[in-house]
Parts: sequence; structure tokens; C-alpha cells
Amino acid sequence: MTLFEQVSKDIVAAMKAKDKVRLDALRNIKKYFLEAKTAPGANDELSDADATKILAKLAKQGRDTAALYVEQNRPDLAEAEAAQAAVIEEYLPQPLTPEELETALREIIAQVGATSPKDMGKVMGVASKQLAGKADGKAISTKVKELLAQ
Repeated sequence: MTLFEQVSKDIVAAMKAKDKVRLDALRNIKKYFLEAKTAPGANDELSDADATKILAKLAKQGRDTAALYVEQNRPDLAEAEAAQAAVIEEYLPQPLTPEELETALREIIAQVGATSPKDMGKVMGVASKQLAGKADGKAISTKVKELLAQ
């Protein structure tokens, strides 16, 4: 079952359970999935890899918005946004631990043949594709810099 199908099925379950927060989050996810499926050149298809990218973006936006609401002393809005972000994160793959991230990046560095910080672009290109949805881009970048500087 694709992520698109799973989200559609879970919308029905959320409606039956009368879970408003979950239903709102899932409908928002489906809206973005449908936009991606109907975009020019998409051929009415959405791969799980593309769906995961969309989910990661939505989860990050939700966390950032919740943090902004906290800064502006709006705990009511922050709580709602954080709850929706938590629902979105359920559909993302488990994030890599720092040790797993380092191991994966060392393999990518060896695979690409990078030896100095000058090769960061090569490593980041491969790493961001292979680790999409599993690790934050900022965390990947920081760790790659650290590993290449050694």
C-alpha cells in the first residue's frame, strides 16, 4: 500500500473516530499529495519517495510554526500545530540516530571518494537523496563538514 492509499484509508478511520485533529492533518497531507500528483509532468503518479519528501516538509513547517506560536505567547495555537505535526511524523520513516547517520555518511564519503571539504557538494548530493526523510538536511550538512575536516 502506497503512502497515498494509507493516508486515504486513515482519513476514513479518523472520520469514524471523530478525531478532528488527525482528520485535519490527514486532509492537509492528502491535499499536498493530490497537488503533487496533478502537477505537470507527474503523470498522475506519486512515488513513496516524493510523498516522504512532502511529509518531511509539512512536519518541519508544523514544528517551526508551533515554535513561532510559543515565541509569540500563543500556546493554544502552538498546541494545535504541534499535534498536527505529530500526526504527520507518524508517516515518516524513523529518523536515524547520530551513530547511524555517521555510519551512513562514512559509507557515502567512501563511495563518492571524497577526501577534503572541497568535495562536500558531491557528498551532499548523494547523501540528501539517500537519506531523504531519515535525517534533517542541516544535521547531514553539519556531520559531513565534520567528517570531511578530519
